[in-house]
Amino acid sequence: MYYQSTRSDHRASDTAAVLEGIAPDGGLYIDPSLGSRPFDWQGCLRLPPLGMASMILSHLLPGFADMGELVRRAYDGKFDSEELTPLVPVGDDYVLELFHGPTAAFKDVALSMLPQLVTAARGQEGVRDRICILTATSGDTGKAALEGFRDVEGTGILVFFPDAGVSPVQKAQMVTQAGGNVRVCAVRGNFDDCQSGVKRAFAALSGDALPAGSLLSSANSINIGRLAPQVVYYFIAYADLLDRGAITLGEPVDYVVPTGNFGDILAGYFAKLMGLPVGRLVCASNANRVLTDFLETGVYDKRRAFLKTASPSMDILVSSNLERLLFLASAGDTALVADCMKKLNTEGVYRFPEEAMARIREDFAACCCGEESCLETIGRVWRDCGYLCDTHTAVGMYAAQSWKRARGADRRTVVLSTASPFKFPAAVLRAIGGELSGDEFEQMERLAEITKQPIPRGLRGLRERPVLHRDVIDPDEIVDYVRRQLG
Repeated sequence: MYYQSTRSDHRASDTAAVLEGIAPDGGLYIDPSLGSRPFDWQGCLRLPPLGMASMILSHLLPGFADMGELVRRAYDGKFDSEELTPLVPVGDDYVLELFHGPTAAFKDVALSMLPQLVTAARGQEGVRDRICILTATSGDTGKAALEGFRDVEGTGILVFFPDAGVSPVQKAQMVTQAGGNVRVCAVRGNFDDCQSGVKRAFAALSGDALPAGSLLSSANSINIGRLAPQVVYYFIAYADLLDRGAITLGEPVDYVVPTGNFGDILAGYFAKLMGLPVGRLVCASNANRVLTDFLETGVYDKRRAFLKTASPSMDILVSSNLERLLFLASAGDTALVADCMKKLNTEGVYRFPEEAMARIREDFAACCCGEESCLETIGRVWRDCGYLCDTHTAVGMYAAQSWKRARGADRRTVVLSTASPFKFPAAVLRAIGGELSGDEFEQMERLAEITKQPIPRGLRGLRERPVLHRDVIDPDEIVDYVRRQLG
């Protein structure tokens, strides 16, 4: 089996695709046979979570040897819940809590697994060069990647984050990160500036331009090894609903996903292509509603004001993973995808054919949640249900209610909860009527006192940890910065 670039007929094995992260032509690797190869999804649902992970990843990445052992190393004893991602009833819906890993964010599910895949691929491909992981983050990917790759033999990791575009808690998590192979750098710009700079680095430091002894890869969801593990928790949620008697086997379930880079929701579409009875995938956007507008109009237009919101991990105008959906919806038309990506880069806008958009809308819906609605949702859910959610999850919960009202039909709905509310204490406190004095670390403690909920272990004592990374650069310095670090 091979993986193909979304922009050409370039192909690579799954192990090589994980090592490279991004194709040489700038495209993203995808399995062109996804959905056509048989998968025993019903048998998968009968397995425990780690068994599901092993079976699903073996299907998506069949070239990796001993996937069961890689899964065990990735997850065993690292999460606060044996279920990995527990399902919690909240009102008439269910919330899939993805934040029980070491950094209190959903990225832990994938970024606990990716280092295992990278090191295994390095061995199977016979690579002796050091793998340098380049990563742009809007807040959560950075810390999860740093934690996952910390002191992993044969690797180094370099993370870029927007200097004023993450919460103080998220920033503290990254700049205090220890490890002999890690480097963190702030960028005077937004997430799109970081992501574009990393993509330029991949293009500029390829071939002979890459220093000897180094290979570049990515921990963002542009890397298929980062995206594939996210498929697993859709199966976990469905199996849990079956065990509770909330659904019958084969009954469709809607999943509402707060997303900015489109990776988390695309994993749900992969699950559907593998046979899981996924109903509609509802794309929940914050005030930066570029994805909502695309799904409604077929026009992707990044030429708009960039808004800083209470849900900073979704403050994104260039959603990289959407490229994979364009490939699938166009039946693998790489010329069309390449043209759209070229127009987005040069003109800032493209229009996707209406026939392909109609196919996308059969599986995807969209909803946007503004700032006021986000905070109102946090307060309402806390008052009415006794459930505390973060700002990103609130966007999803608002979208779930809006979608159900618009649809006028009853179907089980699962909202993906992407982060602990303690990562955004100021906004959550404001939403539930708490007092806002002091810095975010004091507010975190106050939130715990008010709600009688424990602070996640990965966030405790964060303020006392020494700052180890202080570099700040402009976006146009990213390529040279990477070159210097490699040197």
